[in-house]
Amino acid sequence: MKVANKVIVVTGAGGGIGGELVAVLLARGAAVAAVDLRQESLDQLKAKLSADDAKLSLHALDISNAEAVAALPEQVSAVYGSIDGLINCAGIIQPFVKVNDLDFKAIEKVMNVNFYGTVYMLKAFLPQLLTRPEAHVVNFSSMGGFLPVPGQSVYGASKAAVKLLTEGLFAELLDTKVHVSLVFPGATATDISKNSGVGIPGADSADASKFPMLPAHDAAVLVANGMEKNKPQIFTGKDSKMMNKLYRLNPVYATKLIAKQMKSLLK
Repeated sequence: MKVANKVIVVTGAGGGIGGELVAVLLARGAAVAAVDLRQESLDQLKAKLSADDAKLSLHALDISNAEAVAALPEQVSAVYGSIDGLINCAGIIQPFVKVNDLDFKAIEKVMNVNFYGTVYMLKAFLPQLLTRPEAHVVNFSSMGGFLPVPGQSVYGASKAAVKLLTEGLFAELLDTKVHVSLVFPGATATDISKNSGVGIPGADSADASKFPMLPAHDAAVLVANGMEKNKPQIFTGKDSKMMNKLYRLNPVYATKLIAKQMKSLLK
């Protein structure tokens, strides 16, 4: 779906890929309803972009709160009159520990934001999207959604759930005007660990250079391009594309490779 003159809701808009997506969409002529947990982050985004109120509205809410999300479509419609797209970009990671050492509170938080937050947004906005001449849903999974990553097993499970949910949604909407895209970001330079309240062991060490990061803006451009081409799957970063192919060809080898790379983070 071409985004010019469309109204698109973006979660996780306060920074990272979500914030860059807001900038890219605005530059391409879309109006954006920016959603984030933190009002301060949204205010900083608007100041940075110097966006007109008619093109950018701010909505601070917790996407894991079903009642708050259910009220959002009416709020966005009150600003723009209609809604053409939904990009579920918001997400958090878990502490870098094995499942055996991860408490239930952390597990529930990751699942509530990453999976249920996506479900709540879909259930809230899909009825209106189905009434539009053309619409688009973009959900963010992860490399961890198709490839096991030690120390991020529950995060991976939440993103695998988003993957299957989105693939099922794609099949269910084949006979409609709603396009569906699934994003698999590779390693990207964002503040996801900070925003998740999670420290990355050795992040300031020389070992960090082993994990090259794609700039968030570049990832956002790839997502927007894929959206405008109606791609069912969008891989951002060479690592995401490579590991997807490798895992399909030899899952055991790929799993051992990632385990070796992650070993230093799980001491």
